[in-house]
Amino acid sequence: MSSFPLLNQDDHDLVRSYVTGADHLQYAQLPEGVVAILMTHSNLPSKHLDIRLDLHWTIEEVKEKFRKHIGTAVDHQRLILKSGGETICELNDNRKMLGYYSVSSGMEIFIIDSDPFSLSRGGGLTDTSLIAKYRMADEIYDQRKGTLRDYIREERKKDPNFKLKPNALAAELNKKNATTPQESGPPPGADSVEGITVGARCEVQPGGRRGVVMFVGEAFIKAGGYWVGVRLDEPLGRNDGSYKGVKFFSCPDGYGVFARGCNVNVGYFPELDILLEGDEDEEDEEDGGKKKCDDDDDDDDEDEI
Repeated sequence: MSSFPLLNQDDHDLVRSYVTGADHLQYAQLPEGVVAILMTHSNLPSKHLDIRLDLHWTIEEVKEKFRKHIGTAVDHQRLILKSGGETICELNDNRKMLGYYSVSSGMEIFIIDSDPFSLSRGGGLTDTSLIAKYRMADEIYDQRKGTLRDYIREERKKDPNFKLKPNALAAELNKKNATTPQESGPPPGADSVEGITVGARCEVQPGGRRGVVMFVGEAFIKAGGYWVGVRLDEPLGRNDGSYKGVKFFSCPDGYGVFARGCNVNVGYFPELDILLEGDEDEEDEEDGGKKKCDDDDDDDDEDEI
């Protein structure tokens, strides 16, 4: 239900009068001898508004102009003049001028396509369900190089346990997604999350993923230690705020991620505008002050879940 309050009748009439107040001037700027009409077609759902016609054109010339809009041949057009939805007459004499039929701006000319082989007949130009969809044979696709299937096949030659991550970015960011080496040394302590507070805006590396800190503390996730739970702005995460059935915070599936504090930067990180995302990426690449974990890049899977 809309959150906007309903207008009473007086307000409704006031808005209507404001919107339609200049309707009588709609065609005031048209040159003398020119009208603007609504063009509709028997086989097409679309409506063509304010098609300009010269009253001195013959009906055959009018049909030729219509042909350029809707493709129906001149010989297969029947023109029906309407006003306010009511039929006035048929423009059936190709030699007469349009003005002979007293056509005025705002009227409708309905085109009946009489061609039994018209491409637009039966939704031929508008109904996409009638179009045969191309489907590549599985055997042909299997032989192609550079496809997703080929990529998975090549990766499984290196690692039989290879699996794709839930989303493309996670798969790219986390190359080692089968067995990974255990973290060396003790797990990160409280100092690794110093300055990170629940509710703070942040950016998670790798990938510059932005979001809100939802959890900070010690948790028995993988090797234990201190973790930061983040609800990302976009579905670039791995979970819904839970790990092995334990709920740490709530968010839609795919928006949650647990990362080590060294991979989380808090500060002014507003949600990215998709229209400015390219500029943001360039700025991120130029920023050399981001924190990095001391572990090797190969251990990314151990630093995030």
